Amino acid sequence: MREVVIVEGVRTAVGRRKGALSGIRADELAAVVLDEVVKRAGVNKGDVEDVILGCVTQIGEQGLNIARASLLIAGFPIHVPGVTIDRQCGSSQQAVHFAAQAIASGDMEIVIAGGVESMTRVPMFSNSLGVEPSSKLTDKYLIVNQGISSELMVKDYGFKREQLDEYSANSHLKALAAIKEGRFEKEIVPVQIQQEDGTTKHFSVDEGPREGSTVEVLSQLKTVFYEDGVITAGNASQISDGASAVLLMSREKADQLGIKPKARIIARSVVGSDPTLMLTGPVEASRRVLEKANLSINDMDTYEINEAFAQVPLAWLEELEANPEKLNPDGGAIALGHPLGATGTKLLVTLMNRLERTNQRYGLLAICEGMGMANATIIERLT
Repeated sequence: MREVVIVEGVRTAVGRRKGALSGIRADELAAVVLDEVVKRAGVNKGDVEDVILGCVTQIGEQGLNIARASLLIAGFPIHVPGVTIDRQCGSSQQAVHFAAQAIASGDMEIVIAGGVESMTRVPMFSNSLGVEPSSKLTDKYLIVNQGISSELMVKDYGFKREQLDEYSANSHLKALAAIKEGRFEKEIVPVQIQQEDGTTKHFSVDEGPREGSTVEVLSQLKTVFYEDGVITAGNASQISDGASAVLLMSREKADQLGIKPKARIIARSVVGSDPTLMLTGPVEASRRVLEKANLSINDMDTYEINEAFAQVPLAWLEELEANPEKLNPDGGAIALGHPLGATGTKLLVTLMNRLERTNQRYGLLAICEGMGMANATIIERLT
C-alpha cells in the first residue's frame, strides 16, 4: 500500500446559526475552500482526480450532489468528478478515509476531501421530511435523538451537571485564547460577504466562542431534553455554518511535483456502536486505530475528540486513560461550533497545524456519529 500524505488544508471561520455566513449558499461556501486548497498547494485543478465532500443534510441547496456543484462553481474543469457522502458528524473525516484508500490502493494520485454544512439555510433533520424510523428498526433498538442519548450516556457514566459545565466553560476559554493568539489564522481562508450597503466584509474569525461563559453562567441555563436532566445549550455543540477541505496525494506524486507534504496518514478506523448510546463510538474507534498504528495513547502528542456534547470527550478521557492537557487545547465544538459535514476536516486541519506549530509528531482525531458510529484517524507531522 502506498503512503498517503496531506499536502494542504484550509477551512472557513465557523459562523453561528443566522450569523455571518447565513447569507451564503453551502455550495458557494464549499467552493471557497476548494479553490483555496489547490491554490495553497500549488496544484492544477485539472490534476485533481476526485472531490469527496461530507454533507449531512442533503436536501435543498445541499442536495443534488453538492460536491459536484461546488467544484464547478470553484472553476475546476468538467472532467473532475465529485461525490457527496453522509457519515453523520464524521462525514468529512470519512471523506478523508475514502480519499486515502483510493490513493493507497493506486486508483488515484490526487484527491480533495472536505465537507460543508449550512445549518442556518438547511436546518438539521429537514432531509427526513418528517418520516419516522421504520418499526422494524424500532422493534430492535430504542431510537432516540442525540440529546436523549446524551442524557442516557451521562447517567451511565455517572457524570454530574457541574462536570459538564466546567468542561464547557474551559472549551470557551481555550478557544478565546487560541483566537487571541492567532493560532487559527493560518488555517482559515477569509470569506467575502456582501453587506446590505454594498460594501464587502472579510469574515475570518470564528463566531462561536463567548466571553463570560463561566461555570456560574452555564449553570443557569435550562435543560433541554429532561426537566431533571443535565444537557443544556451550554454543554452541547453549537449549530453552525462552515466548510473545510484537505488535499491528499501519494508520497510519490508529491515528490514528483516537488511538493513538501505537511503530514502523513498513519492509520484509519471506523466502527459501529450502540445506536441508543450512539455517542460512545470514539472510544472503540480510538482503540482500534491505535492498534492498527501499533502505537499507544501515550505516543499521541495531541488529540481532537469532537465535542458533540461535553460528556463525549470526558468519557473518552476516562476510557482511554488519556492526558486531559492534550485534549482539544484550542477549544472544541462547544465553543467553536459544529457545522456537521465540515467538522471532520476542520478538526483535521486544526490538528495538523497544531503539530506543526508545536513541533510535535503524532495526532489523533475521533468523532462520534448519529445512529452509533465513529471514525478515528492518526496522522504524523512530516519535517
